[in-house]
Order: sequence, then structure tokens, then C-alpha cells
Amino acid sequence: MLIFLKLTNRVSFFRILLITNCKDMSTLKKMQNWGDRNHPVWLDFLRIILGLVLIWKGIAFYLNIGAFSILMHNAHLGTAVGISMIAHFIIVVHVLGGVAIALGTYTRTFCLVNLPVLIGAVFFINLSPLILRPYSELWLSISVLAGLVIFIIEGNGKLSVDNTNSITKISKQQHTV
Repeated sequence: MLIFLKLTNRVSFFRILLITNCKDMSTLKKMQNWGDRNHPVWLDFLRIILGLVLIWKGIAFYLNIGAFSILMHNAHLGTAVGISMIAHFIIVVHVLGGVAIALGTYTRTFCLVNLPVLIGAVFFINLSPLILRPYSELWLSISVLAGLVIFIIEGNGKLSVDNTNSITKISKQQHTV
């Protein structure tokens, strides 16, 4: 009897979890629909700039991978293999995410994937004791982080590859009718 009660409690917990997630999904869907309806064209240019900045930082990160390895090693945050995997993950996420965001395809997905990297950059790297050094990049990291959050809400926009595909499909359907 006790096992049955535990199983029913778990089943009802999962039902509550599913119902909660369904409510969260409808809120997320409403947020996406709002972002798609209220997307000015000038915001697309900011999305393209955000993508180019991510590509630029990914390439710069690749060129200065030794500094990151030294920083992580001195902070005792993993072995050489782990540090190397994290560094390569950051490079791939920045470059591929930057290309996708600049083109306007899977914008929300790549913004979500880049979000933890930028949160780590703001709170771990840029809030070090040397924050007041000349040419600090805290402002750039915060700006990119804000841009990622904005485009998680706003989405692709009118000047995007995804929107171009939908326009092409509509025009093909009109020509066949």
C-alpha cells in the first residue's frame, strides 16, 4: 500500500509538472508571438551587429586561447582536458551562434545557447580585481548579454533567412493558384 501511495504521489507530481510546463509553454508562446508581431526593422540591424560581434569574439577567443587556459588553470577550475573542451565549446558556440543570429535563423535557440557563456563572461571573467584596467570589456559583455536577452524575446525579425523562406513559400503558393 505504501509503495502504491508513493507511485501515485510521483504520478501526480509528474502531472502537476506537465501542467505547469504547459502553462509555461503557453506563456513562452505568447511571448514569442508578441515578439514576432512587434518587431521593428531597425532591431534587425542590431541583431546582425550582435551576430557579427559574437563571430568576432569567437575568433578573438580562438586567437587568445592560451590566456583563457592560464586563467582557468590558475583558478583551479578543471583539468587540461576539461579546460580545452570548455574553450572549444565557447569558440564553436560564438562562431556558429554568431552566424545564425546574423542571418536570422534559429535566433532564439542560439541566443539561449550563448546565454550561459556570456553570463560566465560577465560574472567570472570581467568582475575580477583588474576590472578597472584600461580597455576593460565589461561594457561589451553586458551589452552582448542584454542583446541576447532581447532577441530571445524578439526573435528573428523581418530581415532574416527564416522570414525570406516564408516569403518565398507564400509567393510560390500565389503563383500556383
